[in-house]
Amino acid sequence: MSRRFEPPVGRQRSEIIPPMAMSITPLPTPSNLEELPRHPMPTMYDLPSENPEEPGLPDDFHSLQAILLLLTFQPFNWDPEMVYSQIDHNIYYDLNHPLWYKRPDWFGVVGVPRLYQGRDSRLSYVMWQENVSPLIVVELLSPGTEDEDLGRRKSAPGKPPTKWQVYEQILRVPYYVIFSRYTEELQVFRLVRNRYQMVALTREPLQIPEIQLSLGLWRGRYLGRNQLWLRWMTESGDLIAPATDEATEALLSEEKADFLRRLRAAEQEKAAAEREKAVAEREKAEAQQRAAAAEREKAEAQQRAAAAEREKAEAQQQLEQLKALLQERGINPDRQT
Repeated sequence: MSRRFEPPVGRQRSEIIPPMAMSITPLPTPSNLEELPRHPMPTMYDLPSENPEEPGLPDDFHSLQAILLLLTFQPFNWDPEMVYSQIDHNIYYDLNHPLWYKRPDWFGVVGVPRLYQGRDSRLSYVMWQENVSPLIVVELLSPGTEDEDLGRRKSAPGKPPTKWQVYEQILRVPYYVIFSRYTEELQVFRLVRNRYQMVALTREPLQIPEIQLSLGLWRGRYLGRNQLWLRWMTESGDLIAPATDEATEALLSEEKADFLRRLRAAEQEKAAAEREKAVAEREKAEAQQRAAAAEREKAEAQQRAAAAEREKAEAQQQLEQLKALLQERGINPDRQT
């Protein structure tokens, strides 16, 4: 039994721009999907999403929230076999730079087979193979990703474009959603005439008519945690129960295993970094000791040189005194004998 959505305090209904005033990127339909020709470029088999340099593990909320979005993303007007969504997967978007990618916390696509070419699980989402952009991307805000997620950071010349640039100008994702669990703030941007415009949110969930669903905030218990969640709902605001078939159970097990694997990798990276830091500090201390010893040797050498100069001056003074004494006695000290 579905439950009526109860909006949290302070949340407002979305005010959607009238359709006549908008230029919306048309969505694909099953009738216009044709098998794409093979390219002599990397495929998803060459471009997986695993990246040891980016463990993608801000905290466990990111995984749980993304799983909830994935399990409740059930567009009623699309064949489930033509709906694909994924968590923390690379999207490769530029044929001229095939190694450039963005890695949303969650994204959803309609109009592509749930399995790659109808038979294989995807390792990543490669645009020149799929040819269909995501309908919606969700980023879960973290203090370290805020500038990147909100488009405040500019890309350097010759470097990959920012998330904002990729989602807005390259992939042209119709809906870009950003949710912060720290401030419980939801921000939604809709693509209007090829530019993102912020949607003014009200107390009701955001309506997404292209898939006959709405997206809103719900405070409740999920997987043992009672807090505010972002989740999919019906157009009328009823909660959509998470899918619970065998494939979903396998997915949850896989996500849990992946989470633990990334956690171990992060811990190993942290331990390795701490070891490298300790070695660097030890080498720095040894270098400082060597520098101090060199300074002491230099000071001692200067002291020996100064002592030698003093001895030389004293010897010269004694010589001059001896010459003066000999001259007093009528002896020429400079005469050769």
